[in-house]
Amino acid sequence: MLITKTYHDVPTKLDPNGRPIRIFVIAPNVPGYPNAKFPGVVVFSEIYQVTGPVERFAGQIASQGYVVACPSTYHEFEGPEPIPYDVEGTDRGNRYKIEKEVAAYDEDATLAVDLLSSLKNCNGRIAATGMCLGGHLAFRAAFDRRVLASVCFFATDIHSASLGKGKNDDSLVRVRRGDLTNNGELVMIFGKQDTHVSREGRDLIRKTLEDANVIASFLEVQAQHAFIRDESSKGRWDAALTRSLFSYMMEVFERTIGRDLGERVGDGAPVEHVC
Repeated sequence: MLITKTYHDVPTKLDPNGRPIRIFVIAPNVPGYPNAKFPGVVVFSEIYQVTGPVERFAGQIASQGYVVACPSTYHEFEGPEPIPYDVEGTDRGNRYKIEKEVAAYDEDATLAVDLLSSLKNCNGRIAATGMCLGGHLAFRAAFDRRVLASVCFFATDIHSASLGKGKNDDSLVRVRRGDLTNNGELVMIFGKQDTHVSREGRDLIRKTLEDANVIASFLEVQAQHAFIRDESSKGRWDAALTRSLFSYMMEVFERTIGRDLGERVGDGAPVEHVC
């Protein structure tokens, strides 16, 4: 499908400077069908805000028939422009990551879902995805019961509970409390050579999700951190693997938000053991 690009500056309550958050919207465009409605997807970015790779990733989702919202994560500190993938930009993004309040991250997610739900070309069925910092934000977005699926690429800081000001987030605490139980479907994707999330960290996330009976899939692949970034990846981009996992993600989205299956009803019956 063809796509269009625009943005909305949305007022926030928790920005200490009173600045709005800019949410970029990439949407399908089907000539001759001005009243078409599509599911929505929130795409959360890395620490560099909405860069070229993030926009292209979001555009590919939109072209499959989804209205995509990309929040500018660091509106409390600077404008919506991309942060460079250089040393200074990396240091800046990492600094902002632990200066921003966790509640402010959550507000951004809520505003992005609110925006999608209000658009005339969105049918209100919402999913989320993201990479790196954005993977963690997509994970937290799943606490919102309006989000029917979240696909999280190499999500950072979940295992260490170190997101946000004070480096003391409650993501796994909330999972243990049951805040994801009976919510939407969750997919966690990690590279086994990812130096940002250790094997022990991945094991902790998986065990916590399983112990809480979260509907989740956990994929570990032969890749490093940032392997889906097609620009300035520092030699880590794996295009073939990215294409494969993008297809996996789209299967999840098509199944969970691409069609209306009605409310999930679990009968609790054990799976029959057959060969």
